[in-house]
Amino acid sequence: AVRDLGSGDSGTFEALGALADAAAATERRVVAQGHDVGFVVSVLRAWRSGGVLCPLESGQRLPEEPPPPEGTALLKRTSGTTGAPRSIRFTASQMTSDGDAIVTSMGLHPGQPNLGVISLAHSYGFANLILPLLLHGVPLYLVPSPLPEVLARCVRGCPEPALTLPAVPALWTTWLQADVIPAAVRLAISAGAPLPLALEEAVFQRHGLKLHNFLGASECGGIAYDPSSVPRTDGTLAGWPLHGVGVDSDAEGCLTVRGPAVGAGYWPEPDAPLLGGVYRARDRVELTPGGGVRLLGRAGDLINVAGRKLHPETVEAELLRHAGVRAALVLGVPEDSIRGDAVAAVVQADASVSDASLREFLAARLPAWQLPRIWHRVGRLEANTRGKISRAEWRARLSPPG
Repeated sequence: AVRDLGSGDSGTFEALGALADAAAATERRVVAQGHDVGFVVSVLRAWRSGGVLCPLESGQRLPEEPPPPEGTALLKRTSGTTGAPRSIRFTASQMTSDGDAIVTSMGLHPGQPNLGVISLAHSYGFANLILPLLLHGVPLYLVPSPLPEVLARCVRGCPEPALTLPAVPALWTTWLQADVIPAAVRLAISAGAPLPLALEEAVFQRHGLKLHNFLGASECGGIAYDPSSVPRTDGTLAGWPLHGVGVDSDAEGCLTVRGPAVGAGYWPEPDAPLLGGVYRARDRVELTPGGGVRLLGRAGDLINVAGRKLHPETVEAELLRHAGVRAALVLGVPEDSIRGDAVAAVVQADASVSDASLREFLAARLPAWQLPRIWHRVGRLEANTRGKISRAEWRARLSPPG
């Protein structure tokens, strides 16, 4: 069932069940924490005792919250990317429906183990690694660290001829640059942040491996998946709805998700984005005639340039066409009450590429009012461990004092 490729520890399904029975849970909320066999045993303890499972990242503690209502099987913690972290409650049926949709839509099966590099506690890792393991018998091979040398060393000792590897764009980029993407990987999944077309194409050209884009949210689990066998040509295309998932857009053009995996609500305070079996995201979307989901950016990321609205992705896409630009983030920085926001660009580029040359490059492709007025160069545009880059954090860093 589980093999830790770092320590060599392993356990069959029978052994995991015995460990869970030997340490029956007595507490109402059962914490699952870490990146080892113990995490899996904690999940089984919660399920077998009828407790509420609380997956937590290493170092996290249970929040001070009242006990959730009867019927709650899982309490997820949001990542806090777009606000303060909070809990989301799920029934057993909602939790298992997410795993079922992922296994069915991605074609996961017991003959092709999952390679566990991402966090088991995060919604992505829990749904793609833990639920397929315990509900569908898909073995899990744990890698203790995403560092290229650790991944390469661990996979060298892996006996399996075919593996599935879910990760985030930042990790795929690092592994590609270090040339350590395992040859045994047959299914490669990328989620947590937009997958750049250049990265998708580069992995395909060098390894013949298609990176399958995957969109999900803590509130509702998996949403859309790209099952195609060749790289996309449209970077906004997230994929097609997972099995049993219904997607639509509201009056503001933002994504709404319905289906059996949508959570029961935020806890302890309910909130409008997750009520009545519907998750209302702040992602602006367009649904293609073929049912695909195109992401057009977050509603709150619009830049107000003297009354005109600019989607930052418009400028980012053009910057990334420059051969010397490795990564780019565009955002609005408050300027004054008349002009609104100044367009700012945070750029990771070759040393030979000047700000002036980038502005000239954009000037040939965009209207003058869309050109960045603030340029900030970085040696590396760092994403967090979930592959996300926060515009809110950069806005705070670049905004003038007061």
